[in-house]
Amino acid sequence: MSPLDRQIDAFLLHLEHERRLSGNTLAAYRHDLTRLRDYLEANHLTLDAREITTFVLRGFLADELKRVSHRTLERRLASVRAFYKELRRRGDVRKSPAAAIRNPKPRRELPDFLPVGELQAIIEAVDGADPLSRRDRAILELLYGAGIRVGELSSLSLRDLELEARRLKVFGKGQRERIVPFGAAAREALAAYLDVRVQLARGDGHQDQEALFLGRYGTRLTSRQVQNILRKRGALGAMRADLHPHALRHSYATHLLDAGADLRSIQALLGHASLSTTQKYTHITVDRLREAYSRAHPLEKKQREGAGES
Repeated sequence: MSPLDRQIDAFLLHLEHERRLSGNTLAAYRHDLTRLRDYLEANHLTLDAREITTFVLRGFLADELKRVSHRTLERRLASVRAFYKELRRRGDVRKSPAAAIRNPKPRRELPDFLPVGELQAIIEAVDGADPLSRRDRAILELLYGAGIRVGELSSLSLRDLELEARRLKVFGKGQRERIVPFGAAAREALAAYLDVRVQLARGDGHQDQEALFLGRYGTRLTSRQVQNILRKRGALGAMRADLHPHALRHSYATHLLDAGADLRSIQALLGHASLSTTQKYTHITVDRLREAYSRAHPLEKKQREGAGES
């Protein structure tokens, strides 16, 4: 094992046991730092964090930009910075080679969201009485009705659900706990699923007694399995084979904002650590208001008509 491998392992152990980050977040850090390690090895460079220079890091980021999105590149750089911050804290390095690298120029990327009618079509298309249909309906209703992340949904246990009170205990990023309410439609779908949950089990009757959402053979659903369920249901319900759990979360936030909810409340419901993360939803609403204004305001209509006449 190279010095860099040991340094990365020590960093990940620190994140897991001292900062108590989620499994998904740990996997992202591991992937980003492994990409750096693979770049060094492919270019016959020393596999030791103490020997990595700013010049080498720039080369790594430039190489990554050929194959990843701008957003992913930002995450790569953030992971490297966090890695060196821990190395400095432990006294392994005196200075981070990432300190001299500026953040890539941010681009505004608006989240995808679905119109209410399209969401209703997707959800209402799942109307079977069999256990898998009831489970899938409950998943759709909860992702849209509570706005939770797919990882938060797949990690839910039965004890986290208060059905009659219509609320969930959710553990978000950094294992931050929050209580999230959900609506009557989600409560009804969950009750219907729980009535048949016992049928999702292995041939010998064994099933996970803790997980809320189970697969066909009684094991806890993974985030990837939930994503596959949504693609299947989206394709059947509204010809949306690209349906992703985050589209339901974004739709939840956008529709709340449209209905007059304030940003601070939406921030708390979504579990965002920073209000700036929640503010991206205002761009959608403002753009839609501007479009409606251009269509309907008399002065705008008059200007368009004048432009047509000239």
